[in-house]
Amino acid sequence: MTTIDLGRPQSGDVIDLILADHRRMEDLLRQLRDSSSDRESVRAAFSTLHVAHAEAEEKHVYPALRRQHAVGEHEAEHGEEEHAEGNEALLALLECAGTETQKFDDALEELARLVNHHLTEEELTILNPARDDVSDTKRDELGLKFATERNDQIDKNCGRITNVRAIVRAARSEGLLDD
Repeated sequence: MTTIDLGRPQSGDVIDLILADHRRMEDLLRQLRDSSSDRESVRAAFSTLHVAHAEAEEKHVYPALRRQHAVGEHEAEHGEEEHAEGNEALLALLECAGTETQKFDDALEELARLVNHHLTEEELTILNPARDDVSDTKRDELGLKFATERNDQIDKNCGRITNVRAIVRAARSEGLLDD
């Protein structure tokens, strides 16, 4: 479990909730780059948030946006592939024995590159169309589902290394990752 507050939204517009998590992830990545921070705690917090966020999006948000025709199959599948790549890079960071090594810095650089790319692309190609094509009521309904799933995942300590390994293994078997 993490000692860093990841927020516990209960409801709201799903776009606002997703964007709040994106800003939280960017902040955690900045803290991970700061050698004076408690990198172990920040690494655990980032892992938990990254997994909880992606799981909630894939379970509730992407399918609903496809049904609403706010995004196409390609955008949603691409988002899932980018989550898988992010989880694979996250696993490499979690497998680093310490936080003061070149291996850790390299793993962090790759994770930050993939996550920052995904956040930008998702905001442009998924969230912007959702703003235009999905009603406020539907976005609020999705926000409740997203927040509930996200918080449940956090409560299950979803960012632990054994769970991230299982998620990466499943993504490989589903063809979401190149071997």
